[in-house]
Amino acid sequence: MVRISKSHRKRNRIPVYKSCWFCAALLTVIGITGTVTMKLGGISNHYSLMGLLPVADAMSASKILESGKPYIIYGTAWKKDQTARLVQEAIRSGFRFIDTACQPKHYNEDGVGQGIVEAIKELNLSRSDLFLQTKFTPIDGQDPERLPYDRDASLEDQVLESINTSLRNLRTTYIDSLVLHSPLRSHDLTMRVWRVLEQKVEDGVIRQLGISNCYNLHHFQMLYDDARIKPAVLQNRFYSDSGFDVELRAFCADHGIRYQSFWTLTSRTTRHNLQRPEVQSMAHEKGLSPATLMYAYMMELGHTPLSGTTNKEHMLADVAVMERIQGGEKLLNQQELDLLTDWLGIEA
Repeated sequence: MVRISKSHRKRNRIPVYKSCWFCAALLTVIGITGTVTMKLGGISNHYSLMGLLPVADAMSASKILESGKPYIIYGTAWKKDQTARLVQEAIRSGFRFIDTACQPKHYNEDGVGQGIVEAIKELNLSRSDLFLQTKFTPIDGQDPERLPYDRDASLEDQVLESINTSLRNLRTTYIDSLVLHSPLRSHDLTMRVWRVLEQKVEDGVIRQLGISNCYNLHHFQMLYDDARIKPAVLQNRFYSDSGFDVELRAFCADHGIRYQSFWTLTSRTTRHNLQRPEVQSMAHEKGLSPATLMYAYMMELGHTPLSGTTNKEHMLADVAVMERIQGGEKLLNQQELDLLTDWLGIEA
């Protein structure tokens, strides 16, 4: 059976004669939208009807940002020669925010650009429908055999060359968000990079700035205090080794900085705790998997998780939980958030 949920309407039930995807298309054509519940891998999940169609009609990134609604970013690390295909599939599934880096060691930024071009063509999207975030990676984080800039150039010129490479790779004239991949060896070096990035914001090439892999509150505060253009994003791994960034996340909340989490599901502690019976039970009651419950938890806290899944069904599930929250559904009340915080071993 397919359960159709629509605001201000009674729930209806219809049989699935061929497939949920066929029904999604039929129902949308006749004007019924909402969510369907499908059981995949033994887990019941809610899916957007539109997200099940071959061509997703997801809200554009610019409209999501204007609305202030939460979202999930599609992460593209470690995808190598499958990057273009997976980025196109992610956008087709409903993702509108894409994260990459000018770092051939871990990212295929050119493949991201290829996937974006194909998705825009296939879905008839405009550039403003997508939000592209990339990174400048200092030389210490690069493969010395595959540098995207001249190793002998000044630090400032390396930043400029990296930005130009990203613009070419992503087939775009501007970058929505440019993230410094990590602090450099000293605060002075970090600020030399930041000043170049600030100039590019003032030139209109970059829309906002951020930093990643910054786990020291004092270092982040120094950057914030010295920056002329303040960081809009802090992107960190969300795991127990850093105490789940409790103090950093509080600082971000107090200063209007978006906290982005990567590897949100993969730390040993989180993987273990997501298998707790009480977590699985809560996820089941809400038509979620433990993974999408974790994403819902992060979004309800005001954070932005990254999903790097290579599985189409998981892409659809990730988009579906995002769309449920964007649609106004309160998936977790404060008591449930507090319970999950305790069950996941996260300090308040």
